[in-house]
Amino acid sequence: MRLETSQDGKISLELSSADLAAKYFSIKELVVSKGYLDEIEWQSSLCFNDLDESSFLEELSWVILSSGMKESVIRKLFDNISRCFFYWSSSNIIIKNKEKCFNNAICYFNNKSKISSIIFAANILNELNFNDFKASILDDPISVLQQFPYIGPITVYHLAKNIGIHVAKPDRHLVRMAKAAGYSDVQLFCRTISKLSGDSIPVVDIVLWRFATIEKDYSIFQY
Repeated sequence: MRLETSQDGKISLELSSADLAAKYFSIKELVVSKGYLDEIEWQSSLCFNDLDESSFLEELSWVILSSGMKESVIRKLFDNISRCFFYWSSSNIIIKNKEKCFNNAICYFNNKSKISSIIFAANILNELNFNDFKASILDDPISVLQQFPYIGPITVYHLAKNIGIHVAKPDRHLVRMAKAAGYSDVQLFCRTISKLSGDSIPVVDIVLWRFATIEKDYSIFQY
């Protein structure tokens, strides 16, 4: 461990690089052993350069639906909801059939606000040139992505990492893990692990998040 002094003058104990790397690899091994290698590989495969309107609509809708909900609940419903929205083929098709999309989707997920928000988001995209919009994301992802409903100061990081931006979502799980390891900032925490492990920041995020759903105990990071 080592002593770190923050800008406000407070001194904290921070795990050494060797300890932090060892704990991360131990966690990753557990997550893989529990059958979540496919999630890690999916996150690792994401590349912002490959992003198109269809994949953006899909990831945006996933995050809108997931806001305040358990991931396992949305996963069970998402294929049916995707079918109601023409599998996110284009914003134009959704807007042309918005009443049909809404009425069909509400049968599977009875939350009018979230279903309406997906249609609202599709309308925003339908009025944009996607290539220009994509360029604006690269310039300022956190600000640009928050123009959509349900995309707030925390969920924006969820969406950003799911479209290939190298950030972590500072949810309560990662905040607590970072604090246990002596870090006051989730981005720095995950960026440090990324440099030590060779995994991207979003991969580090999903490994730690999935671990939290399995163990619900962050003491492994305590020095």
